[in-house]
Amino acid sequence: MATVSCLLSEDQFLCSICLDVFTDPVSTPCGHNFCKNCITEHWNVNHRFMCPLCNETFTKRPDLRVNTLFSEMVGRFRQSALQEASSSSSEQQKKVRLETEIQQMIQKRRLKIQEIRHQISEGVQVFTALKESVERGQANLIEMIKEKQKRTEKQAEGFIKELDQEISDVQSRNTHHPTPTKDWTEVSIRPSYEGTVVRAVAQLEETLRDMKKLLPDFELKRVQQFAVDVTLDPDTAHPALTLSGDGKQVSHGKVKKNLPNNQERFEFLLRVLGIPGFSSGRFYYEVQVNRKTDWDFGVARESINRKGKIELSPENGFWTMGLRNRKEYKALANPGVSLSLKSPPQKVGMFVDYEEGLISFYDVDAAALIYSFTGCSFTGKLFPFFSPHNNEGGKNSAPLIISPVGVN
Repeated sequence: MATVSCLLSEDQFLCSICLDVFTDPVSTPCGHNFCKNCITEHWNVNHRFMCPLCNETFTKRPDLRVNTLFSEMVGRFRQSALQEASSSSSEQQKKVRLETEIQQMIQKRRLKIQEIRHQISEGVQVFTALKESVERGQANLIEMIKEKQKRTEKQAEGFIKELDQEISDVQSRNTHHPTPTKDWTEVSIRPSYEGTVVRAVAQLEETLRDMKKLLPDFELKRVQQFAVDVTLDPDTAHPALTLSGDGKQVSHGKVKKNLPNNQERFEFLLRVLGIPGFSSGRFYYEVQVNRKTDWDFGVARESINRKGKIELSPENGFWTMGLRNRKEYKALANPGVSLSLKSPPQKVGMFVDYEEGLISFYDVDAAALIYSFTGCSFTGKLFPFFSPHNNEGGKNSAPLIISPVGVN
């Protein structure tokens, strides 16, 4: 029967009255098929028992019974049509997903091209400035050498004239009574450029030092282009922490609040996460840390343990740096890495490259790299992490502040 139904055309499964697939198909004595309700209603309205297709008239209302064989064929046709529609819809969905993935791949590659071009542009700017500086130094050096050469040539001309004059005087006098002449033994006209070259090289070295100072500024500006808007997540905050209304500041409060001990909340230590979380790409944010004696911040895995006294380390899902006792800066690894900074940073920026496994901390005001975690392996989402530590009786009461990037 399935084979027979496949051989029939779609039109043969349509009622000529309602023009839809048969429902309870019945056959008239002339052999034509209709929906049972359709032909019944047709005869009720027209009061003549005539076939709507061939116009054959019947003397009395035919006794209509559902054609079970044809009804089964219609059912199979209906099921086949639904499967085809479902298959077509599934194929369409796959096509849409594929097109979306292709567009996303294209967009990622376009962004990568923009980034590469931006880096090339920055590199060209630096080296162009260096090249122009070297060329200026070279031109100045050549000019100084030329000036010195001119002075030397003028001096030589003076010596030659003086020597010619002496020769003339000697020749015009009696050889038995020679006149006193100048002692030319120590006279030299060999020019010396050593001092000029040394000064030019020293100037070039100074220029190179100045250009080297600009490189960190270029690097900081590069990562700042990945700035994101981070706010504190109150559902994760330890009950003793105080968060500002705009979600940008956190400090140790005076009173431990009675808050629901939900799964996301830190229970034992003064910690809080920021939102949003990131499972790919790059992101950067800055935190104001001045006026504090102790603090930690960085990023943490979504899966970290929030209910115990967990040490901050990459092994436990934390990539952070912090301050202890107002002057001891550390990258909180296992073991910790002491950081020697020229001056206490007022604002610290943090950059994450998820795919590269890189986390870097910067002194924003000095445009200097503080420390980088490299070769990291991330799984799941990473969330900004903050710990303002205990207020120490007011000594460490200042908040950690998430700052707008590029605003000093």
